[in-house]
Amino acid sequence: MKRCAAIACFILTAQAGLALAQSAEPIAYTVRFPAPHTHYVSIEASIPTGGRPQIELMMAVWTPGSYLVREFARHVEAVNARTPAGVPLAIEKSRKNRWRVSSGGGDRVVVSYLVYGREMSVRTNWIEADFAIINGAPTFLTLADDDTPRPHDVSLELPIGWGRSLTGLAPRTDLGPHAYRAADFDTLVDSPIVVGTPAVYEFEVDGRPHQLVNLGESGVWHGPQSAQDVEKITRETYRMWGDMPYDRYLFLNMITEAGGGLEHRNSTLLMSSRWDTSSRRSYLRWLGTVSHELFHAWNVKRLRPIELGPFAYENEVHTKSLWVVEGLTSYYGDLGVHRAGLSTVEEYLEALSRQIRGLQTTPGREVQPVALASYDAWIKYYRADENSPNSSVSYYTKGAVIGFLLDMRIRAATRGTKTLDDVMRLAYARFSGERGFTPEEFRATTQEVAGADLSAWFRRALDTTEELDYTEALDWLGLEFAGRSEDTEDPDDRPEEPGWIGLVTRVGNGRLLVNQVRRGTPAHEAGFNVDDEILAIGDYRVLPSQWGERISLTAPGSEISVMVSRRGAIKRLPIVVGTQPASQWDLQAVEEIAPEQERNLEAWLTGR
Repeated sequence: MKRCAAIACFILTAQAGLALAQSAEPIAYTVRFPAPHTHYVSIEASIPTGGRPQIELMMAVWTPGSYLVREFARHVEAVNARTPAGVPLAIEKSRKNRWRVSSGGGDRVVVSYLVYGREMSVRTNWIEADFAIINGAPTFLTLADDDTPRPHDVSLELPIGWGRSLTGLAPRTDLGPHAYRAADFDTLVDSPIVVGTPAVYEFEVDGRPHQLVNLGESGVWHGPQSAQDVEKITRETYRMWGDMPYDRYLFLNMITEAGGGLEHRNSTLLMSSRWDTSSRRSYLRWLGTVSHELFHAWNVKRLRPIELGPFAYENEVHTKSLWVVEGLTSYYGDLGVHRAGLSTVEEYLEALSRQIRGLQTTPGREVQPVALASYDAWIKYYRADENSPNSSVSYYTKGAVIGFLLDMRIRAATRGTKTLDDVMRLAYARFSGERGFTPEEFRATTQEVAGADLSAWFRRALDTTEELDYTEALDWLGLEFAGRSEDTEDPDDRPEEPGWIGLVTRVGNGRLLVNQVRRGTPAHEAGFNVDDEILAIGDYRVLPSQWGERISLTAPGSEISVMVSRRGAIKRLPIVVGTQPASQWDLQAVEEIAPEQERNLEAWLTGR
């Protein structure tokens, strides 16, 4: 493990030569940061006209991997057009995200504009005095309705003190130290650019260079250790797939007190807290995100649903298969961390238990099938509100749990000779080319590996809201759910349980407000509303700091009256206090595990 001394270590002569040989005229961008403290980036684009009297330019309205129309054009301003010689040209807005430019008869036009970037997320832009994060979709205009695989060149002019630029794009050293080429617009959108003075760590797997780019270590983040662990995860992921799909890969870890990750073909953009390496729980969560996003280099960036390519950047693209590309990736995320030797068995089983618990305690699992949750991602998952847990299910969470159950079903059907790993590898070999897979093709591939008819199982798990059955999976592994047993526990020996009504609250301007009311709780039955201000219990004022304790000290079965203010009107809501349901979703080994179950458990946890 060593620090990478120069960006030249990533120059791939053959790849760059192939890109330069493309015949279509490139679009060339110059990216400047004239006053980065104002959060603006300046873009100048030299665009070929093809001899047309006018051209139309487009900005994407969404970015792959984040399924929501985000209207990136709202951050564009000061759009102007001219000839290469500087003669002004007419330009007008033709749609919400399009501009029409009169070419004046020239072969090229130059369009300049500003983009405001101050949204700290993995899908948007952030520009400030010390560094910048630039994503393709919210930054670069391109020719609309252009099916030509046209190169897109990017040259950056960095402010003084900004040390370097890092991106998965191919370097163009002939154009300058911060110049890159994208083979087409898809590649440009798929290649975030980070500019600043990060710590960069280099390692190789299968002869392919990898970089962990830590921007913002600040003497707190444990850089060398994180790089060693990222390398272990990379080696394990490569072992599982048996193929390396890229020539190089960058983990762009922005330590900016934010969160999230977004996958790309040869990189991932991550956001984290500088304190994530200071606690075991948060560090494992970060490693799980790294594992998840790297797994995407195979699953979704190559092995993808047929609907997700070619990309339609101006419209929603619906698919019922996000449970495969996101859900199964979520299953393998924490599993990959464990198989890489970075978490204990207990820690991994707790991570899996959290996914199962998250599913089984979400009322929306009884409302929305996971295939529909995938299809409706554009209007539900990325537009969550206080009622979302009651009306929808996460294709990440349920998809991960389905992945676990499907893995065990395949193992049981083949007596341990085949696994979900084999399904993923076979699907990758068949469908990672230009076309992608249909839902039916992925199910058929799974059944082929399992040597069994799983059609009824798939229908129940994916297309209905029937409860998932964990029996087969737990029996195969010698596991059980550790929960309170009503049959064996003596009620007289149980400790007195605290009261519970199931409200989720928040404090705003010193007021105690209802934030969420889940179905099946005493609060839901009593008629509490989101945004109700809680004032008193009975005839006595209750402060935000007192609410939790007052409810917990109330005996279950008692009826109380809660005074609330609803849009200024005072109401009293009678409610019967209940008890919080015991957690019944914590995985543990059975007391007397059979030798065969031990072997099955070991094979699953090691992947060997």
